[in-house]
Amino acid sequence: MLIFIGLGLYDERDVSVKGLQAIKDADVICAEFYTSRLMGADQAKLEEFYGRKIRVLHREEVEVDPAWLEEARSKDVAFLVGGDPMVSTTHLDLRLRACEIGIQTRVIHSASIVTAVSGLTGLQNYRFGRSTTIPFPYTARGKRIIPETPYLVLKQNMERNLHTMLFLDIQNQRYMTVNEGSELLLEMAQCAGEDILDRQIAVGIARAGSIDACVRADLLPRLKDWNFGSPLHIMVVPAKLHFMEARALVALAGAPAEIVADAVD
Repeated sequence: MLIFIGLGLYDERDVSVKGLQAIKDADVICAEFYTSRLMGADQAKLEEFYGRKIRVLHREEVEVDPAWLEEARSKDVAFLVGGDPMVSTTHLDLRLRACEIGIQTRVIHSASIVTAVSGLTGLQNYRFGRSTTIPFPYTARGKRIIPETPYLVLKQNMERNLHTMLFLDIQNQRYMTVNEGSELLLEMAQCAGEDILDRQIAVGIARAGSIDACVRADLLPRLKDWNFGSPLHIMVVPAKLHFMEARALVALAGAPAEIVADAVD
């Protein structure tokens, strides 16, 4: 059997009791930490807490050639991931591959940033639209390229009066900050010849699940100058606010009351 086990938000202690027992009982322990990772624990710390050795897989071993799946035909293979396993389409694809070749699967859920964001900010979870990722710019033919998809998704959600969750890129141990994400969003709007984000409230969140989690709400142009500290970071651009959401952003995220008042629906 292939057992997907969510490790939670921040460190080795976030795994559920059920997940920890499954790790201890499994024949083989694999993990991937490129879609997300626990910033409060490295591999050695995880292995010490779980009492097991972990085989960390590269992207190609998960998405291109998961030859290790064959072990799950005769053994119980635990596949560890940060957050909740099935939030990432990468993990769904892997589960479907396993099903197609006759390998049984099981999912042990855990806390996810998708739900933690609502708890940390007070924004109502049923008011979120499509989420998107802000990628790092790249260079092609000598030209700096900034993909426009995040801005288009944000605009569509705003038109529907829905909040937008913006994941921030992770590449080769480089973690995008709220500051970088804010600057890129503003640059996307500028490239589109629009200024709709100049007076838009946004929320930055850092280290969800840790004792020193940081949550800050302000106008988007101001967030790029705020010190959120170490990763992981994530952003939310809210739609018009319910009065309870407005109160929560002031109380929980330090939002200036006069700015929030203008955003109440």
